[in-house]
Amino acid sequence: MNGFRRSLFGYRRAEVEEAISSRDAQILGLGRQAAAQSETIIEMETETTVLAGMVLEREREIRSLDGRLHEANECHDRSIAALDAITARLEELETQARGQATRIRMKALREAVEVSKKVKALTDVDPAYQSEPQATAGPEPAAEDEGLYAGRVKLEIGPLGDFSQLVGFEDAVGQLGASEISVERFSEGRATFSMNLDQPVDLLRELEELSNVDFKVRHNAPDNLILDVDEESGPEQRAA
Repeated sequence: MNGFRRSLFGYRRAEVEEAISSRDAQILGLGRQAAAQSETIIEMETETTVLAGMVLEREREIRSLDGRLHEANECHDRSIAALDAITARLEELETQARGQATRIRMKALREAVEVSKKVKALTDVDPAYQSEPQATAGPEPAAEDEGLYAGRVKLEIGPLGDFSQLVGFEDAVGQLGASEISVERFSEGRATFSMNLDQPVDLLRELEELSNVDFKVRHNAPDNLILDVDEESGPEQRAA
């Protein structure tokens, strides 16, 4: 059964004791191994507990950051909406201001035309203003309405900043429906245009809308118009 040899009174004592000692040694080794494994398991359980706590802490931090990010996004969206509203309001005010400025300028131009016509009417009626012979006029304007020009017209304007601005103003004149447009003179920033208007044109109003320069009327006659560029408008508004 176990390989022990029998003696006169049973198994040999030395062999039995040796077997018992070997068994005890094995049991002791297994006990120590089990104890070491138990310590390893305890350490791993402790480390697992620490890691689990760290994971929970990170999850709490992530939830907190998510909440703060959500609040920041909502605040950003509200800021963008408010900025869009302010921008729209500013654009509306700018449009209103431009319209108001245009109406004011047009009123001033029409008043200047009216004053010029009244002065011309007085010079035509009062003999004191007829001492000098009247210059031969070109074709009479085809319309009698205020501000309308027709036929051959000369237009002087300045000061223009550069040649590109001259070209820009010439393009605006071209959109009036005029023919035979020519630049007779361009000196020291002032340009003299010659054109033929086949149909009556409200010249001042059309130039106010088509041109990118602000101007004032210095002289106004049925066939001759002299305009001064408003230099206070700055080069940005007068750039071609």
